[in-house]
Amino acid sequence: MRAKIFGIILVMILAMQTTFAAPFSGNAKTKRIPAGTKFDLKMLNTVDTSVNPEGTSFSAILMSDQTADDDVILPSGSMVRGDIKGVAQPRRMSKGAVLYLNFDHVVTPNGRQLPLSLNVVGRTDMTPDGGITTTKGYYDAWRQTCSKSGQITKDAISWGENVTDTGWQYVVVPFAAFGGVVGTAGYFVYGSVADMIKKGKHVRINNGETLNVILTEPIDVPVI
Repeated sequence: MRAKIFGIILVMILAMQTTFAAPFSGNAKTKRIPAGTKFDLKMLNTVDTSVNPEGTSFSAILMSDQTADDDVILPSGSMVRGDIKGVAQPRRMSKGAVLYLNFDHVVTPNGRQLPLSLNVVGRTDMTPDGGITTTKGYYDAWRQTCSKSGQITKDAISWGENVTDTGWQYVVVPFAAFGGVVGTAGYFVYGSVADMIKKGKHVRINNGETLNVILTEPIDVPVI
């Protein structure tokens, strides 16, 4: 009798193991999202090099459905998790901080966690090795200073045109333009010197900001 009961229990245990193992079977049907696929991620956390060290985790969500053979296999809203791979702090000569992100895995609709290999793309503030920065050095900061100083003159002229009645702008605008030129020159000189002395800025990616990414390795997503 004991042997019979033991046999029944053994059969039940084996059946339970088979049931729980089924979703993870090597023969499970999968569909592939190929390498080179581009999509957008919406950040759910703020990442800031001034406060977040290497190893800090973050989450993001897919902004659009990912399909294969016209079937949605990773729906919009799927969770992507990652962490800060590395941080280079700001330095003198206006060299900004550099932020390196690591995307670890995506959570599938059935709860599976699939490894991810993603690179951020489509940004003008990228370093050659894939980091995100603010200014790449003195020349980059100097160009920004030139752009800002030139805007001073434009703003002064625009102000002169807008604050006067018809006819008087011909008197006020030249004075406004002259003041703008003086302000431009002063800002340019001050900014150019300051760019050589000061440290660059920190990198901050805000909660809700969208990142454009590209898949560097394919993902095989289990489907029902």
